[in-house]
Amino acid sequence: MIRILFVCTGNICRSPTAEGVFRHLVAEAGLADKIATDSVGLEGWHVGSPPDSRSTRAAAQRGFDIADLRARLLIRDDFDRFDLLLAMDNGHFRDMAGRAPRQHAGKVRMFMEAAHGDAALSVPDPYYGASDGFEQALDMIDEGARAWLKELEENWL
Repeated sequence: MIRILFVCTGNICRSPTAEGVFRHLVAEAGLADKIATDSVGLEGWHVGSPPDSRSTRAAAQRGFDIADLRARLLIRDDFDRFDLLLAMDNGHFRDMAGRAPRQHAGKVRMFMEAAHGDAALSVPDPYYGASDGFEQALDMIDEGARAWLKELEENWL
């Protein structure tokens, strides 16, 4: 079983959306018995909360259900339990790289790198902006999730 963890700031916008989109694609590909997903935040402000309603609405309009997800905080054991910890932006990457035990440093990657080969490309945080920011983030998340699924199918499974 390959375990993928999606990481953002509070685990109510980008990372649960990425988890939901990726989970949907994995199920469609018939790989739910081979790939497991989860998402976390680096800050504990929203622990136990569902995704932001704007994220839930944007995802649902495209057929992705994220309403069952609840925010949780990144913990040390996550570096042991997951094969990939995918940062939604450069700040998340730096934070996780600083927290990762040395033997797990290579597990921390940027979410968009599979789609563009550009480890510096970030998914912008839509939380403080207009609702179209959630659509734009979802566009990138859909692209990144599809690229990671292709990467896993071609090189991990």
